[in-house]
Amino acid sequence: MSESDLTKSVDALVDRVPDLPPPAVRRQLRLADGLTQRQLADALEVKPLTILRWESGQTEPRRPWRDAYVRLLQRLAEKYPSAAVEDTRR
Repeated sequence: MSESDLTKSVDALVDRVPDLPPPAVRRQLRLADGLTQRQLADALEVKPLTILRWESGQTEPRRPWRDAYVRLLQRLAEKYPSAAVEDTRR
């Protein structure tokens, strides 16, 4: 393997987009901050139905929305760590 191949492999690891939390946690994080689906949709320039689908697990965001959504959820998880835990009692 060449040096450039190794560099590309390392870059792919570092540059990967973090996984999204489970759909229920996405909703919990949004609600913990008092955000509505409409507010989130407006910020991400998507329809509120899109947020509903992301939070229900019907669909997953694609780039560039995924990057922005992951960033938002990470920031909310730092702000509300207890909301970042999936409730498995259901």
